[in-house]
Amino acid sequence: MSRRRASHFFAYIGRLRWIRRWGLMRNAIDENVATHSWEVATIAHALAVIRNRECGGSVNPETAATAALYHDATEVITGDMPTPVKYHSAVMREAFRDIEHKASDELLALLPEHLREDFAPYIQESRWDSDVAELVKAADRLSALLKCESEIHAGNREFEPAARQIRQRLEQDNLPEVAYFLEVFAPGYSQPLDHLLGGQD
Repeated sequence: MSRRRASHFFAYIGRLRWIRRWGLMRNAIDENVATHSWEVATIAHALAVIRNRECGGSVNPETAATAALYHDATEVITGDMPTPVKYHSAVMREAFRDIEHKASDELLALLPEHLREDFAPYIQESRWDSDVAELVKAADRLSALLKCESEIHAGNREFEPAARQIRQRLEQDNLPEVAYFLEVFAPGYSQPLDHLLGGQD
């Protein structure tokens, strides 16, 4: 039997842990892309479950979670582009969208050829259905809001404008599953460990 060719795909993905987020901000609590991706995946899964149970939806939670897990995978090639830079103008947005598309193709090319079609629906955002895309974006914003609020809770007021902008955008989106998450789950993020373990309100 011939020896299988080595793939560097997961070695690359593993390096997301070394890419810091919020590069233009003074951070009290460092956050890397791998940690952020895991949090977005758990929140996206929760939002899909909430949509199905509370809002009569029919989203596959596992699909939403997996798409979210890979939603920033291209940053292992592009790095984390700060939001004010990425959305500075329509020209910048379009240029960065093209860079992300090329980066996703490069990542897929690292996989053994017969596995690429299994990963492409998660790595290439253009292949997400509208419900999954909506929930992953909402989960991404919720994760960013939680990060901002943890910084503010730590005494770092630099994140106050970002928190206001993100919360305003979430309110504009007006997704009932997001409102549910903010009411039921978000308050616990600011609680001390002993309080969480005690199960108190």
